[in-house]
Amino acid sequence: MDAVTSEKFYVGLTHTYTQVIDDKLVRAFAELSGDRNPIHVDDEVAKKSRFGQRIAHGAILFGIVSKVLGMDMPGVGTVYLSQVCNFKLPVLIGDTVTLKAEIVEILPKSIARISTIVTKQTGEVVMDGEAQVKLPGWLFKS
Repeated sequence: MDAVTSEKFYVGLTHTYTQVIDDKLVRAFAELSGDRNPIHVDDEVAKKSRFGQRIAHGAILFGIVSKVLGMDMPGVGTVYLSQVCNFKLPVLIGDTVTLKAEIVEILPKSIARISTIVTKQTGEVVMDGEAQVKLPGWLFKS
């Protein structure tokens, strides 16, 4: 373990973050990404789908993971290396999701494996996976 991963980062370090997935967020993401699939933005089309209503873009969940890794835990200076994810259930407009990020392994060269599990208010897992990141501390010269 090097100076970057000293006592600040350790296996078992956990952070949770909760976000309401509302209409404003979904529409803003559709505009930002260009993904205006009717299942996300058109109530009438979505009513005819198997879900019976609009669902959020899966990539919004990636955005939540990115926010937590880059700003909260490990935090500013973190660099994303990879993300594996498995979508389990749709996220509906109005759902509240909670990400639990947990360091599961610290590797050489300031790399950490982080479990990323997103649940919704019912407790059901909507996405799970794992990120690999470069930990803060190596990016900027002191």
